[in-house]
Amino acid sequence: MAKSGLGLDLESAAAVTVLKRAVQLDSESRYQQALICYQEGIDLLLQVLKDGKYHKQIKIEENATGFSYESLFQEYLNETVTEVWIEDPYIRHTHQLYNFLRFCELLIKRPCKVKTIHLLTSLDEGFRKQQQISGLEEIKESLGNHGVLLELEYSSSIHDREIRFNNGWMIKIGRGLDYFKKPQGHFSLGYCDFDLRPCHETTVDIFHNKHTKKI
Repeated sequence: MAKSGLGLDLESAAAVTVLKRAVQLDSESRYQQALICYQEGIDLLLQVLKDGKYHKQIKIEENATGFSYESLFQEYLNETVTEVWIEDPYIRHTHQLYNFLRFCELLIKRPCKVKTIHLLTSLDEGFRKQQQISGLEEIKESLGNHGVLLELEYSSSIHDREIRFNNGWMIKIGRGLDYFKKPQGHFSLGYCDFDLRPCHETTVDIFHNKHTKKI
């Protein structure tokens, strides 16, 4: 089970107060005054979004289910999304490469019109380094077959984990894309459907910025 909350600053709190007043006036049949309050409240909310102050937090509890990439991200993906930036230091091991692949599959489905995906991650060490590079290059080739460019960049100092869409939405997950637990077996529920896969405890912070910076 998840707990969710909306981080409110003074402006968004003011918007909620005004909209509550509008609902009260509406229930009292004071429609003209209610309309003015509705308009004022909506204007305040739009200003919050414009200034990049929107913040929603989702807390995923240990062993919680129902948090596939589709469930988390679908709300923020639409036909305006053409470019995506992913910063995640741990796209290394085989299961993490599969996580990234699953996320890429989500990005190329309708209604998205993603043309470019930027991935900034860190290189693995030892013999697994070549396996990581080969896996990412294979994903890059496959995306290219679907008309999507994957730009890969490696950094030894990356620590942040965040995903940004060029429609202004930014999602930060404490564990990055790797928040799912290992399935009990190859033929257990949750192996294919990630909504049925238990999760590690983590926090998801969702922001809206007027401008999305580039890597």
